[in-house]
Amino acid sequence: MNSEQKIATRQSYGEALVELGKKNENVVVLDADLSSATKTNLFAKEFPNRFINVGIAEQNLMGIAAGLSTFGKIPYASTFAVFAAGRAYDQIRNSICYPKLNVKICATHAGITVGEDGATHQMLEDLSLMRTLPNMMVFSPSDDTQTKWLTQEIAKMNGPTYMRLARVATPVIYDQDQKFEIGKAIQLGEGTDATVFATGVTVSEALKAQEELAKENIHIRVVDVHTIKPIDREMIVKCAKETKKLITVEDHSIIGGLGSSVCEVLAEEYPTKVIRMGIQDRFGKSGKAEQLIKYFKIGYEAIINKIKEI
Repeated sequence: MNSEQKIATRQSYGEALVELGKKNENVVVLDADLSSATKTNLFAKEFPNRFINVGIAEQNLMGIAAGLSTFGKIPYASTFAVFAAGRAYDQIRNSICYPKLNVKICATHAGITVGEDGATHQMLEDLSLMRTLPNMMVFSPSDDTQTKWLTQEIAKMNGPTYMRLARVATPVIYDQDQKFEIGKAIQLGEGTDATVFATGVTVSEALKAQEELAKENIHIRVVDVHTIKPIDREMIVKCAKETKKLITVEDHSIIGGLGSSVCEVLAEEYPTKVIRMGIQDRFGKSGKAEQLIKYFKIGYEAIINKIKEI
C-alpha cells in the first residue's frame, strides 16, 4: 500500500470515464447537477455531446438512463449516494432492475466520510438497499487502481450495476498490474489470528491495523471485498476455517451491508461468530472525515483495539 499517495475514488472514476469514452462510443454519462463533485465533468469536457445534466432531478436521471439503455447506449448515471440509492430507489427498482436494463449507477459521496455535509447526506444504507434488488450487482472499490478497473469492467457486463464511491482521498493500495475479478475478493496477508473483511475506504484502515499488529506478533489477514453482490462465498468460508476470529468493517450500517452479507454466507455454510464493525444503527453527524472515522470506530485504531479485545 502506498500510504503517501492518496486519491479519492470519485476522482479515479471521473478519469476512468474519459478513457472508457475514448474506447466505446456507446458510453454516455448522466449527472444531476453535481458533475464537479462526482467528477463526471471530466467526461463532459471531453465528450459534450454524450453528457447529459438532468438538473436536480435524480428520479428523472434514472428514467432517462433506463430509456437510453434500450437504444443500445451504456449509460453511467451519477450523483451522490444518498440521492441515487435513496431518492431514486423506486425508479431503480421498477425502471432499471425489473426489466434488467443495462444501466451503470455510480454513486459518490457515500458513508460518513462525506464529512461536513452531515447526517442527511451521509448515505449508510445504500449497500443494503441495492443488494436486495434482483438483477442488481453491487460494488465498493477500495482505491484508485481498483476503481479505474471496475469503471471500465462494468461496461462489458449486461445488466444493472451499482458502484459505491467515496469523497475522501484514500491510499493507493494496488499496483497498476494487479489482477481483479468480478465476484472474487482479494486476500492480503496470510495471518491466522484473525480475518478482517473490509470494503471501500475501510480496506486501507484494515491494512494499517495489519501493519501495526504485526509489530506485536499478532498476524491478521485483510480481505478486500470489492464485490458485495455476488459475494465471494468461497473466500468467506475459507477464512472462517483458517483463522481464529472474524471481523467485518465498513463505512455503512452494520445492518444489511458487508457484515450482514458475510454472516448470511456463514449461517448457511459454516456457522461462525462474526464481529461487525460499522455504523451501529444510527445516523451520521457532521465533522471532518478523519474525525468521524475515529468517532464511529471504523478506523485502524478501533480495529486494533477490537482484535486485542477478542
